[in-house]
Amino acid sequence: MPDGPDHELELTSTLVPLFVITNGRALPPDHEYEHTTLVMAAQDAAASARTLSPEAGQVLALVTEGFLSVAEVAGHTHLPLGIVRILLAQLEEDSLILVRRPIPRAERVDRELVSAVLEGLKNRFGA
Repeated sequence: MPDGPDHELELTSTLVPLFVITNGRALPPDHEYEHTTLVMAAQDAAASARTLSPEAGQVLALVTEGFLSVAEVAGHTHLPLGIVRILLAQLEEDSLILVRRPIPRAERVDRELVSAVLEGLKNRFGA
C-alpha cells in the first residue's frame, strides 16, 4: 500500500471501525428514523458542508437534489442503516437537513359506522 500524497485511506474501509465514522455517538432517543423517512438538504446546507466528516458530507450531497428515504441513503453510501441514522441525526441537529416522517397508518374503521352511512345513503338517494 503506497503512502504517497495521492493515496488516502477512506474512513469507510474495512480497516476503520464504524464507531469512528460517528465519533462514538449513538442515536439520540428523540431521533427515530424509519426506513421510509424522507430527508432532504436544507437550503443553506451547502455552505456548512465543508466542516462535516466525509461520510456526513456524502450523505448531505446525496440529499441535495431532493428527498431520499433513509433506506436509499444507506444503499447509496454502502453504510449500515444504523450509521446512516446517526449521521442523519447529527445533520438534523445542525439544521442541515429537512426530515419528513412517514404518515402514520390510519386507524381501523368501524364497520358498523360505515354500514350505517351506506344504509343512510341508500335510503336517501335510492340505490
